[in-house]
Amino acid sequence: MKVGVFDSGIGGLSVVKSLLEANLFEEIVYFGDTARVPYGIKDKNTIIRYSIEAVEFFKNFDLDLIITACNTVSAYALCEMREAAHCPVVGVVQAGALAVSNTLTCKDANILVLGTKATIASKAYELELHTLEFMNIQTKATGLFVPLVEEQIYNKNVLDATFDYYFNDLQEPDVVILGCTHFPLLLRYLKSYFKKETLFIHSGDAIVAYLKREFVFSRTYMHPKLKFFASENPDGLKKIAREWLGI
Repeated sequence: MKVGVFDSGIGGLSVVKSLLEANLFEEIVYFGDTARVPYGIKDKNTIIRYSIEAVEFFKNFDLDLIITACNTVSAYALCEMREAAHCPVVGVVQAGALAVSNTLTCKDANILVLGTKATIASKAYELELHTLEFMNIQTKATGLFVPLVEEQIYNKNVLDATFDYYFNDLQEPDVVILGCTHFPLLLRYLKSYFKKETLFIHSGDAIVAYLKREFVFSRTYMHPKLKFFASENPDGLKKIAREWLGI
């Protein structure tokens, strides 16, 4: 089993980390569109065009599956990618919503969805959660999180000030959906900011659970091959991958 993982930048490495821990694939090919990150401020047609270009890139490999780790792409371009691809394409939005359903029994829980401007504007998570009968949903576009992660700025004072800016007027959530692959890199800081009982859902764990539900994996791969590509500064991406993934 060979899988391609597509993200607008480096954030999709958080999904790769979950895939590595699950040992589902023999080979993982990662492509980050680092030259054009972030996608979350771009219009729908541009997002679709960039996503189809990523599909064309993956045609250089004999893949069994493509994962759109980017939530913005999953919200806007999944159908177009499936039409252009030579293999199945799965996104993280439906997986994230299903992870909430698998975690919560209370349909009245207060759910907070964090994402880029484009992801939140798409209402993709709200639509999926409403289908699963969750109605108490808050959403917040937290676009500053992406450059903080891309620049690896994890200063507590900077992060707390950013969290206060976004969250001081929100109802305390029971569940937080990290609707961008960059956001799990801020997870430990978010956990200290919200109440300790708050549950967090992120794309990496959610997509692994979704894949196990939708596909049959006949064996596990303890040491998968990894290939990393980027549209700009691939050496920088590989360096961050080594740091984040411990490879």
